[in-house]
Amino acid sequence: MKLVIVESPAKCNTIKRYLGENYDVQASLGHVRDLATSGKGGLGVDVEHDFAATYIINKNKERVVRGLKEKASKCDEVILATDPDREGEAIAWHLTQVLGLDVNKTKRLEFHEITRSSIGEAIANPRTIDLNLVQSQETRRILDRILGFKLSTLIYKKIKSRSAGRVQSATLKMIYDHELEIENFVSKEYWNILTKANILNHDFDLTFVGKNGEKIEINNEKDANEILAGIPDKLKVVNVEKTFKTKESKEPFTTSTLQQEAFARLKFKTKRTQLIAQQLYEGIDVGGEHMGLITYMRTDSTRLSPTFIEHATNYIVETFGKEYLGHAKKIKTIGLMQDAHEAIRPSSNHRTPESVRQYLTTEQYNLYKLIYNRALASLMKAKKEEVMIVTLQGGEYTFKFELTHTVFKGYEAIYSEVDDVKDYNGSFPDINVDDYFDLKEKKAEQKFTQPPAHYSEAKIVKLMEEVGIGRPSTYATTIETLRARKYVVNTAGILTLTEQGKKTAHVLEKYFPDIVNVKYTAQMEKKLDNVEAGNDTRVKTLSDFYYPFIKDIEKANEIMYKDDPIKTGEKCPICGADLIIKEGKNGQFVGCSNFPTCKYVKKEPKQVVETGELCPECGRPLVERKDKKGKVFIACSGFPKCHYIKQEEKPTTIPEEQKTDKICPKCGSPLVKKKGKYGMFLGCSNYPKCDYMERIKRGKRN
Repeated sequence: MKLVIVESPAKCNTIKRYLGENYDVQASLGHVRDLATSGKGGLGVDVEHDFAATYIINKNKERVVRGLKEKASKCDEVILATDPDREGEAIAWHLTQVLGLDVNKTKRLEFHEITRSSIGEAIANPRTIDLNLVQSQETRRILDRILGFKLSTLIYKKIKSRSAGRVQSATLKMIYDHELEIENFVSKEYWNILTKANILNHDFDLTFVGKNGEKIEINNEKDANEILAGIPDKLKVVNVEKTFKTKESKEPFTTSTLQQEAFARLKFKTKRTQLIAQQLYEGIDVGGEHMGLITYMRTDSTRLSPTFIEHATNYIVETFGKEYLGHAKKIKTIGLMQDAHEAIRPSSNHRTPESVRQYLTTEQYNLYKLIYNRALASLMKAKKEEVMIVTLQGGEYTFKFELTHTVFKGYEAIYSEVDDVKDYNGSFPDINVDDYFDLKEKKAEQKFTQPPAHYSEAKIVKLMEEVGIGRPSTYATTIETLRARKYVVNTAGILTLTEQGKKTAHVLEKYFPDIVNVKYTAQMEKKLDNVEAGNDTRVKTLSDFYYPFIKDIEKANEIMYKDDPIKTGEKCPICGADLIIKEGKNGQFVGCSNFPTCKYVKKEPKQVVETGELCPECGRPLVERKDKKGKVFIACSGFPKCHYIKQEEKPTTIPEEQKTDKICPKCGSPLVKKKGKYGMFLGCSNYPKCDYMERIKRGKRN
C-alpha cells in the first residue's frame, strides 16, 4: 500500500478512485507547521545564525500529523501531492520533516487539474521536492514575520493600528493615494450640446464634435446658448465613411482577470470568486463521479496546454464550423509574471456548462460558464463589424453619429463582451454626401466634472498585478486583511478608506517610505523569485532586508510620537486621572488613562423601558429586558431582589394547521404538530406543564 498526501480532503476520494486499491489518499488540511513565536523578539528566527527558523506543529494539526504518521508507518511508500505552487511545495517539505522522509528521494506529484489522465501522468512521472522553491517560500515567510511583528508592534504602540505587512501596506498606500486624489478633486462646470436629427424617418442622437470639426470646450451657459442659436434647423451631410473593423477575443483567465471579470459580470467579491473556483478545481459530483472541472485557479499565465488546444480546436470546428477557428493568443507578460501554471480553463472542453448545470449551484454554474466560454473564445476567430460614420455640418458646427453592424460573430458566438456598442439591425440607411436632414431637437445640458470613482476590489487586484506586488494566491487575502484590520470598508466590492486606514498609510509613508513603495515591494518579489531560480540565497536576501529595516524601526521608535488619547472631559472616580476613549475587541469604551495602575472602566447606563405595569409580587415597575440571545422579555425592575418574569400569554385557540385528532395520554389535552430541531413532531398543547411528545410516523397523516 502506498500513501498519497494531498492538501484538501475534497480531492481524496477522486484521486483514490483514479489511482486504485493500492493507494490510500489522505489530506494534510493545508500547512502542518509554522514559525514558532519563541526566541528573540518572538520571531521564531535566529537572526545571528543565518536566520535559522524554528518550526512547530500547529496546535489544530497535531491530530492530523499523528494520523499521517500512523498511516505512513503502515505503508510501503509515501508520495506527496500538495498543490502545484510555492506554498504547496513548502507544505510537502514540512511533511517530509514531520514524517521523517528523505527529502531527496520522496516522490512529489505535480498536476494542474484533477482528472484521470492528469493524475495518471503525474504518478507515471513523479519528481522530487524543489528545494529552491521551498527556500523562496521560507524566505518570504521569514520576511513577513520580521516585518509584521516589528512594524505591527510599533504602530500599535504609537497609533493603535492593528497590523502592517509587506504587501498589505503597499496596497493600502495605493488606496490612500487614490483617496487623496478624490478628496482634493475640484469640480468644474461644463456644458453638453444634445441634438437629435430625423434621418429617413428614424431619430438619431448626434454627437457634438465642435466648431468646423475642431473640438471646443463649453464652460458656461452663455457659450452654450450662443452655440444653440448658431445651429440651423437643417444639417448637411459632409462625409460618409464605411469601414470594417475586427475585435479579437481576450486571453483565457488568470487569477487576476477572473476576479475582475467575476466582479464585473457576477458581482462576486474576490474572496467569493476564489472560494467557488477552489470548489470547481477540487471537484464536483457529476453523475455519480467526483471530478475536477477546471485547472488550478492560482496562476498568472495565459498559456494553454497543447493537448487542450488540440481538443478545443476539434470541438470548435465540430460545434461552430471551421470558419470560427482562430489561434492561441501570444502570451503577454504582466508585472512579475512567472508562467508557472497554465491559464484557468475547463479540464474538458466536451464538459459544457449546460451538461453539468444540474450538478452545480447557481454560483458554481455561472463561474464555470465564464471560465469555459472565455477559454474556448480565446481560440476563436475575431468578431468582424461594419461601421458607418456620418459627419454633418450645421453652420459652423460639426456633428457625427456612428452605426455598427456585426458581419461575423466570431468568438461572440460563445462569449459576448459586456461593454459592446449596440448593434444596428439590418442594412445601413442610404445616406449620401450633400443630403439634408431636419434637426428635431437641440438643447444644452449643464454638467460638472466628477471625482474619480473609489477603487473596487477588482481594480485593486488589477493594480497589484500590474505593479508586481503580491501573487495570485495573495490578492484576495490582502484585501480581506485590510478589511479585517478596519483600514478599509468593503461595500459590495467597493473599497473606501477609514480614518484609521488614512492615519496608518500616512504614518507608514512618513517613517517607512520603502515599505509602502510599490517599486520596492515589487523588487522584493523579484528577489524572492531569484531565490526560487537559484540565482540568490535566502541568507543574503534576508540580511539585505533585515539590518536596514531594524535601523528604521529603532529610529521611528525614538522620534514617532504616540497619538494623544481622546479625552472625554471627565475624571476617573477612583484615581482622579482623565477618562479617555479606548478601543477594545467589542468596540469603543471609556476607561482610565492611568491604566494599568488603575483599571476603571465606565459602564454606560442602560436605557430602561417601562411597560406601565407593576410587578404583582413587589409592586415595582415592570421593564423590558433582553436575554443572551437578544430576545426581549418583561421582568421586575427590582431584580435581583425580585425575580418576577412575566410569562407570555399562550393563545387559547390552536392554529388550524397545528390541530390533530389525537389526545395527550398524560393529561388529556389535544396533541398539536410542532417543529423541532430534527423536523416535525407531535407535542402536548399544555406545554410546559405537560412535556409529552411523540414522533410523526412517515407515510401517515395526523
